[in-house]
Amino acid sequence: MRPKKNPQLDLRKNSLLYFMVGMTVILLLTFLALEWKTFDTNSDWDVGILKVDKDLIEEATILKLKIPEPPKPKIQTPPKIEIAEDDEKVEETFIESNDIDYDTPVAEVESIEVAEVDVPDEIPFMLIENAPIFPGCEGETTEEGKRNCFQEMMLKHIRKNFRYPEPAQELGLEGRVNVIFTVQKDGSIGNVMLRGPHESLEKEAARIISKLPKLTPGKQRGTPVKVPYSIPITFILN
Repeated sequence: MRPKKNPQLDLRKNSLLYFMVGMTVILLLTFLALEWKTFDTNSDWDVGILKVDKDLIEEATILKLKIPEPPKPKIQTPPKIEIAEDDEKVEETFIESNDIDYDTPVAEVESIEVAEVDVPDEIPFMLIENAPIFPGCEGETTEEGKRNCFQEMMLKHIRKNFRYPEPAQELGLEGRVNVIFTVQKDGSIGNVMLRGPHESLEKEAARIISKLPKLTPGKQRGTPVKVPYSIPITFILN
């Protein structure tokens, strides 16, 4: 059966091409319409007109000021110089000299009063000029040597006279007793203070200190002073 339509006259054959051409034309026209600009050729309109009433304008007042003239400089009159006659006596001012007069007699030494040296009554063992001397340390020549010898002799004295209290041994008491005593101005021992874990240990430490020999007192600027000294005594059961 033969077709009734001619295939060459089919409109749907190039429909896609026609569609793309039509869309391109529409987009071009839309772009030109958006970018189209027009300008008004008539520029005879007023941008702004300022009208000022003439009655409101005030004339500025002109002031005439008279400036005073500067003061004239004062001319000082030169002093009048009088020439003295030769016969007139002129008194001269005598200026005393400040030089030392070596002819003045020196005061006798016995008439000069010497102020007493203010020495504290008590000075710590490590700060005193001349530390107390333990018997047997007299041969030391330096203060540091005397202090070291004093401490060594104190330890020997404690070891020699040490005796563990029987009540403390039975109770199994141990500990350290801190001992502080003062070497008096005459070399004796006084002001003994004890602090330990038990009374029996404190009594034993006091007994050891009471057996210390008489010491050579400490001196500050040649004056005997009191010197406090502290040492711990430790009690340990074997």
